Amino acid sequence: MEQTWIALALITDVGFPVAVTFYLLHRVETKLDTLIESILELPEKMQAN
Repeated sequence: MEQTWIALALITDVGFPVAVTFYLLHRVETKLDTLIESILELPEKMQAN
């Protein structure tokens, strides 16, 4: 019975930070994709001016 409580405590202690980490990594990846696209478009925009 004690192992069940230890496993439950481990899941609650580790599971939440892991979920938050994956969420934040997904958001950062999206923003990095936007930044890369902007950097790749920059030479075209500079030539247009």
